[in-house]
Amino acid sequence: MAEAEGAQALRFVEEKSVTKTANAVFKGLKAFNLEKAGSAKYKRFAISVRNDGDEIVGGIVAYTAWNWCFIELLWVDEALRGSGSGRELVARVEAVAASRGARYIYVDTFSFQADGFYQKLGYDIYGKLDDFPPGFHRIWLKKELS
Repeated sequence: MAEAEGAQALRFVEEKSVTKTANAVFKGLKAFNLEKAGSAKYKRFAISVRNDGDEIVGGIVAYTAWNWCFIELLWVDEALRGSGSGRELVARVEAVAASRGARYIYVDTFSFQADGFYQKLGYDIYGKLDDFPPGFHRIWLKKELS
């Protein structure tokens, strides 16, 4: 393939360390997104569940951007499952998201994790990948916040 006059020679490099490339890609993408969609006002937050010994036995990590909230991580210790702790974590995230102006919330999970849990909380499936991981599904769910 001939190079255009004055064009730089390009090299494609599989990096041994991801950090430098990830930072450059993030910086470029953030600038592009700001130009096209305005400030996302991205803000990450977390809520934990702690026992009497102040150990974290559950928690949720999420972020708000534009008028959406994304639940990145949710985990509750097996001994607490079914106690309502997961439901309370999601309710608290929804409240924080709404207070920040989010109108919607979304999450992804696996069929061996919590799709039924989120559906019981009013989340609707809007996407699914089969055989991810093999024998299971990766599922995306969303909910409109009131």
